[in-house]
Amino acid sequence: MAPDGSHHGYHHGNLRDAVVAGAVEAIGRSGVVALSLREVARAAGVSHTAPAHHFGDKTGVLTAVAAQGYSLLADALAAPSVRSLVDAGVAYVEFAVAHPAHFDVMFRRELLRWDDADLLREGQRARQALRAALADGGPVDEAAAWSVVHGFATLWLTGAIPDDGTDLGDDPAVAARRVLESRFG
Repeated sequence: MAPDGSHHGYHHGNLRDAVVAGAVEAIGRSGVVALSLREVARAAGVSHTAPAHHFGDKTGVLTAVAAQGYSLLADALAAPSVRSLVDAGVAYVEFAVAHPAHFDVMFRRELLRWDDADLLREGQRARQALRAALADGGPVDEAAAWSVVHGFATLWLTGAIPDDGTDLGDDPAVAARRVLESRFG
């Protein structure tokens, strides 16, 4: 390890995970648009060339972040506590609030390699978990349900849900449950 705390060379214990974690941290700090591989390396504690060496470019790093996000989302949607469409919607919102950097990257088609095997696999796993929850909710339009929950999560994360007159409170899970039950409950 260098005096500045960074690792030089490519012999990091788990470079892939360190770079993805560094990217998530950097996105959380300065946003996805301003993200640079140098900032990712600094946040990951690796040499400035390590992210490019392992992922090729910024698109490769962001694709790995998105794949990890879809994996986390699939796990959240498949949790034993998800027993209904409303539960799945709440889990989706909780995922978005807990992992805002992942959420920001996952749906930005222009930033990702959509032919990446990990991204395809994890995206499919998340879609299957969402479809399973929708199937438990009776006849419901998948696009409509996803639009409601994704829109709510996005509005919550950006602070765009007005706090005047909506009486949704400051707990995103409680607020999401209230909105979803009024539409799908």
